[in-house]
Amino acid sequence: MQQLLRPDEERVFEAERPEVLVLACGAIAREVLAVIRLNGWTNVTVRCLPAKLHSRPELIAPAVDAKLTELRDRYERVLVAYADCGTGGALDKVLERHHIERLPGAHCYGFLTGNATWEELHDAEPATFYLTDFLARHFDALVIRGLGLDRHPELLPQYFGNYRRLLYLAQTEDEDLRARARAAAEKLGLEYEEQRTGYGDLVPSLTRFVEASAA
Repeated sequence: MQQLLRPDEERVFEAERPEVLVLACGAIAREVLAVIRLNGWTNVTVRCLPAKLHSRPELIAPAVDAKLTELRDRYERVLVAYADCGTGGALDKVLERHHIERLPGAHCYGFLTGNATWEELHDAEPATFYLTDFLARHFDALVIRGLGLDRHPELLPQYFGNYRRLLYLAQTEDEDLRARARAAAEKLGLEYEEQRTGYGDLVPSLTRFVEASAA
């Protein structure tokens, strides 16, 4: 199954028996699909919204609202695989109207590390810029070109001057991604640190959702 999504791509991974739906951020498509595959679930369809919304949190709630409206009554149950993700509660208001739950926590960094662990990491060093596997893979597209730093490198201190370190939260052991994350830290002038997370709270959250759907 092809799991490499471009940041601007929306894609559907249809289940053999499409009974339930995970509406996910494209930035965690690989992780969601990996958990589904490892558990052998054949009734979970995954629809991914463009990962570039990660950089435009004000657009997340309207995009989720539009997709849930489009798909209304098509599935027995739906889980939205986003955290709050910088929407300032706007996503929760949308989900309340649709009577749908989402992943716990404030950011994808939280449910990938485990929310309690992420809070400890953040409290220990608030001046941290985080990368996941997806963000390491698409760093130039989402950060350098996304923020216009390829055209205006003089803006780098304005965007990243208050950060001290780059923390790579690695879902997998991948030397290429590790090299990309180190290169990203060098480009931003930040200290590099790394922590292996695996899939964190994504596993129990998806498991509860699928098992509740089968009950």
